[in-house]
Parts: sequence; structure tokens; C-alpha cells
Amino acid sequence: HPPPVATDKEEQKRLLENRPDQPQNPKVLRIAIIGAPNAGKSTLSNQLLGRKVFPVSKKVHTTRCKARGVITHQDTQLIILDTPGLTNPLKAKRHNLDEAMLTDPWDSMKHADLVLVLVDVSDHWTRNSLSKEVLKCLSQFPHIPSVLVLNKVDILKKKFLLLEIATDLTEGIVNGKKLKVKSAFKQDSSCSAKSSLHITQASPPQNKVPGSPFGQEKNQAQEGSDLDKGSDVGGAGTGEAQEPKHHGPEDLKDTRGWPHFQEIFMLAALRGEEVDTLKRYLLMQAKPGPWEFHSDVLTNQSPQEICDNIIREKILEYLPLEVPYGVTQATEIWEEGECGELLIVQSLLVPRESHKRMLIGRGGKVISRIAREAGQDLMNAFLCDVHLKLKVEVKS
Repeated sequence: HPPPVATDKEEQKRLLENRPDQPQNPKVLRIAIIGAPNAGKSTLSNQLLGRKVFPVSKKVHTTRCKARGVITHQDTQLIILDTPGLTNPLKAKRHNLDEAMLTDPWDSMKHADLVLVLVDVSDHWTRNSLSKEVLKCLSQFPHIPSVLVLNKVDILKKKFLLLEIATDLTEGIVNGKKLKVKSAFKQDSSCSAKSSLHITQASPPQNKVPGSPFGQEKNQAQEGSDLDKGSDVGGAGTGEAQEPKHHGPEDLKDTRGWPHFQEIFMLAALRGEEVDTLKRYLLMQAKPGPWEFHSDVLTNQSPQEICDNIIREKILEYLPLEVPYGVTQATEIWEEGECGELLIVQSLLVPRESHKRMLIGRGGKVISRIAREAGQDLMNAFLCDVHLKLKVEVKS
């Protein structure tokens, strides 16, 4: 079971500053998860960690800063660099975002050993091409191995479209091999719930990577897009992949996909489907090296940061349009009760009286729902009882 986050700021600080407990042969892998805003990066990070420490909401730009998540499994440590969605200066200005929102994803890439590119396949506007920001990111760091993760496949009604999406996003090449795609799906999408998905390579590599979805037994496969036993989309590290070249902005103008992915994974992060398959693959990619964090550390965020982020997630969820982006949070009380419970009182400051009415809701329904749901999430992160009280005030 993943460790809880310390509720005491000093204790968490001490854990982060402590020398990591090194096993005999430590291995480590730093993973940057990049993608368009709202692709599901934080949801996937939380599922991989096994505890919710990153905020999640349907609104874009819920993740405002780069935070680390730490998975310690036996002698291996995975460090997840949860990054803000890749955006551009114009959108950053519109959503009142810090300068850091533009630089953080790039910063994370510099430190990564592996990059996961997350694509939301339920969004029919964007799913057949990688965003310009993602392509720019990949082309600036072509030496970092990358893996394509198709997310929200459970929402996709017509499962046979996964073949087309995978081909478009990889330009038909995975791990230096050309994909040969033949569909075993019936055209009738209602019948495709348990059809096979065959994606094979023209010349399959000799060594399969255990834990990769292509080349696995049927029962490991994603519900609704089973991957046949014989199907194989290259194992990373066959040594046959061509070295990706550094692309300039001009090269990317008409580019839709990236032909240098080592693997493709298909999953439903929200439901946790196939996340374990991806996790096993990541653990196998770790290289010998010292751990960076103590095994009791789950995240490098302070308990207050987790609390602020989770409350803000609920505000984003339940307030319309741009309203949530104007709310300021101030923690007034953070103390341990007699029975070990955590008491938190936070003021939410809004710019207008009308925003205050919206946030409180009729009969206090909205604010009490936010407090209840945020309290539940905090209990899950800290593994203790949490009493959360929220007050709403207009900024003076």
C-alpha cells in the first residue's frame, strides 16, 4: 500500500530532506507525463501512485505547478513529474496562468528518462493528431524515449477507431518498425465490446517486453479493445529503432504524429483499467541509480499544497466559466485534534458579491458539497479523519 502524506508540514519537510533509504541495488526512472490540457495526466498520476495527491477536474489547467509523485516498489523508484498541460502564451493569459505554466513542462522534460504522451481518444476534434505544443516538446528532446498512451478508451464507442488513431499518432511506425494494421472489428460498434485488435509489425522484433500491452495474453487487454495474443508492437530496447532527428519548427508544420514512440498503451485512467500494465512496463524500464526520495515519501508537495489544490479542484468543478480562476484561498487553522483528527479552516476570497452567492449556493448547498468532497479526498491522502470548514468572503 502506498504511504500516506504526512499531515504535519515539518514532518513532511523532514522526510523530503532525509537521506533516502537505499536498497542494495537501487533502480530509478523519472517519468514526464505530457499532453494537451485535460488529457487526464493528473488522473493517471494518481492511479499510478495509488493515492490521490494531484488535483483533477474537467476544467483545463487544474494542475498549476510541477509536482513530483513517488512510487517505491521493492528496489525500484519511479518519480512522476506531473506537469501542467502544454499551452501557449495566448491561452495562458486568458486563464490567468503564471509564467511557470509555460516553462514547467519543458523543465520536466529536461529531467526525464522517459516521456509518456497522453492523448484523450474521446475528443474527436484532437485525437487524430498530436498538438503542436506536444510535437514541439518531443522534437526538442528527441533523445528521450517516448511512449504513447491512449486514454479514455472506455468512452470511445467505436473501438475500431483506435486502429486509425494509433496509426495517425505514430505515423505508422512504432519502435522503428512499420505497423501492419488489420482490423478484426465488426463495423457495428455495438458488437465490438470484446473484439480483437490486431496491430502487428512488418518484421516483429525478437524480444518482447513483458508487461507491454502488445504481445500480452488476451486477459491482460483493455476491455473493449482486446489485444490478440500474437499481436506485437515492438518491445522497447530491440536496438533496431532509428535515432530520432532533431526537428525544427518548419518540419513540424504539417506533422500530425511522432514516428519514434517505443510502445503504445491503451487504458482508461479514471477507472484504473490497464494502469497496472503500464506500471509494470515503467518498473521494467528503470535503470540502476540511487533513489532520490525516502520510501515513505509519496509526493514532494507540502500537506497544505495538497489541501489547497484539492479544494481548488472542487471549486473548478462546481463554479461556472471563469469564476473559479478568481478565487483566492487562505488557510486560517491547521491543527491536530485530541483524537488525531486534522482540523482545517480555510477562507475562500472572491472578487464580487455575485461570486460569493454562487460559491455558497442556495441554502449553502454548493459550499457544503465542496467541503464534504474535499474532506473525503484529504482523508484518502493523509489516512486520518479530516474536519474541513470553508468560509466565503468578498475580497476587501
